[in-house]
Amino acid sequence: MVVLYRIICLLIGYGCGLLQTGVIYSKAVGIDIRQKGSGNSGTTNALRVLGFKAGLVVFIGDFCKSFIPCMVTRFIFRDMFPYTYYIFMIYIGFGAVLGHIFPFYLKFKGGKGIATIGGFAASLIHPIFIVVLLAIFVGTIAISKYMSVGSIVLMIGIFITFIIQAILGLTCFDLSNGYSEEVFIEGTVMVFLLAALAIYKHKANIIRLMNHEENKFSFKKKEDV
Repeated sequence: MVVLYRIICLLIGYGCGLLQTGVIYSKAVGIDIRQKGSGNSGTTNALRVLGFKAGLVVFIGDFCKSFIPCMVTRFIFRDMFPYTYYIFMIYIGFGAVLGHIFPFYLKFKGGKGIATIGGFAASLIHPIFIVVLLAIFVGTIAISKYMSVGSIVLMIGIFITFIIQAILGLTCFDLSNGYSEEVFIEGTVMVFLLAALAIYKHKANIIRLMNHEENKFSFKKKEDV
C-alpha cells in the first residue's frame, strides 16, 4: 500500500506541476514567453521579459503548485505514518517539479524548476533554515550578479540542509529506527536527484558563465513586448 501511495503522490504532483504559470500569464498579456528572451517559461525569463510584476506572479504560481500539494500531503499522512510521512511529501514535490520541467503537452519543454523546488523545500525545511537559505540565495546573487549562480547555490544548500535538519531531529524521521532511517535515505536520494536535475537544467548558463557571456541579473526588462 505504501508503494501505491508513493505512485499516487508522484502522479498527483506531476499533474500539479503541469500548471505552467509563465505560459498562462504571458499569453494573457498577448505573447508567448517561450518565444522571448531565453525561451524558458520560468520566473527569471518572465522577470527579464515582462518585468517585476510578471516575475512575481510566475514565481508565486510555480512556488505554490508544489508547496500547497506538499502541505496537503503532510496533513493527510502525518498521523498515518508519523515517522515517515515526509517521503510522501517528497514524492508529490518530485512529481510537481517533473511536471514543471517536462510538461507533456508542451513537448516536455518547461521551466528549470527553481521556484517549484523552492515551494517543495519550504514545505520540508525548518523555518530557521529557510531564512538561512534565502539569505544565502540573495547574498549570492548580490555578490555574483547572476541569478543562475544563486539558483545553483540554492539547490546545493537545500540538499545539504535536508540532511542536516534530519540529523538534528527537525524532521519526522527517526534515525534510530531502522525503517525510518531507510525511508530517510530514500528521501535523501530523491532530494539529491531534484537538486542535480535543476543544476543540470542550468548547463547552458554554466557554459555562458565559463565563457563570461551570462546575462547579469536585473529587474529591468530586456526587451519590449
